[in-house]
Amino acid sequence: MIKRIQRLFYLAVIAVLAVGASLSWYALAPMATPGGYPQSFDVPRGMSLRALAADLARQGVLTRPWSFTQLGRLRGAERQIKAGSYSLERPVTPLELLRKLTAGETDLARLTVVEGWTFHDMRAAIDELPDLRHDTAALSDRDLLAALGAGGSAEGRFFPDTYYFDKRGSDLALYQRAFAAMRKRMLAAWETRAPDLPYADMDQALVMASIVEKETGAPDERPMIAGVFVNRLRIGMRLQTDPTVIYGLGERYDGHIHKRDLERDSPWNTYTRDGLPPTPIALPGEAALRAATNPARTKALYFVSMNNGRHVFSDNLDAHNRAVARYQLRQ
Repeated sequence: MIKRIQRLFYLAVIAVLAVGASLSWYALAPMATPGGYPQSFDVPRGMSLRALAADLARQGVLTRPWSFTQLGRLRGAERQIKAGSYSLERPVTPLELLRKLTAGETDLARLTVVEGWTFHDMRAAIDELPDLRHDTAALSDRDLLAALGAGGSAEGRFFPDTYYFDKRGSDLALYQRAFAAMRKRMLAAWETRAPDLPYADMDQALVMASIVEKETGAPDERPMIAGVFVNRLRIGMRLQTDPTVIYGLGERYDGHIHKRDLERDSPWNTYTRDGLPPTPIALPGEAALRAATNPARTKALYFVSMNNGRHVFSDNLDAHNRAVARYQLRQ
C-alpha cells in the first residue's frame, strides 16, 4: 500500500514537472501565429483571462489557449490585463504577449487639433475618427460641456494640440483631456499676467487670445497684435477686427467680408459694438494665451497686412492710412 502511494506520488510529481516544463517551453517560444502578421485585436473591458485566450485563439492570434490561461494565472495576470486595441507586428512569445496586455501597450491613434480651429471644427474632426467610440454624438455643445462638469460657451475652451488615444476609447475622454489642458494653460498664463490689463476676468483674456490667434499666423507678432487691442480697450476704441465679424456670420460667411457684413450688428461685430465679444471665436494656442496676458508695451493703435503673413503697425491714423494705401490699395 505504501509503495503504491509512493508510486502515485512520484507519478504526480513527474506530471507536474512535465506540465511545468511544457508550460515553460510554451511561454518562451515565439508563437507561430496562424493568422500571420501584422495582427490587430481588441480586448473588451471586463473579459476574463480564459475568455480572452479563447477569443484570441479564434482570431488566430495565439495557439494553445489553455496554456496561455495557465501561464497568466501563474503570473497573477488575471486582474491586470488592460482593455483596449492592440497590434502585433512580429512573432512574440506568449510571455511577451502577456506582458504587453498587462502593461496596457495599446495601439494608439492620433488627432491634431489645430490652433485657430473653432470648436465646430474640432467636433467635426472627432466625429470623423473611426477609432473612437462616439459617446457624445447626440449631445449638444452645452450638454457636452455639462458632461465635463462645465457650463457656458464651448468655444475656445479646448486646447489645440496633438492627442494620442486608445482605439475604441470614448470621445468624451478626448474632450476631457483637451478641456483640462486648456484650463491648465489658461490658469498658468493668467497667474503670470501683466498688471492693469483691461479684462474683467480670465474669460475675457481667453476671448482676447482667440482674436489674437485668428489675426496672425506669425508667433512673434502676437504680443504686438494683443498690444494694439489692449490699447484700444483702454481708450474705449472699438476693436474693429474682421475675424470676430466672420465668426458672427457663421455659415453665411462666403469667404469675403462685405460692407453689409461690417454694418450688420451682432454680438461678435466689433465694428458695431464696444469692447470684447461675448465668447472666444476660436481655439487659441499657448503663444496666443501668453500674448493676451502679456501684450507688448506699444503705442500702436492700428495694423495692416503686408499680404505676406506679417503686418505694419502704426501709432496714428495718418500713418495707418499710408500703410493701407501702400499694401492694400497699391498706391
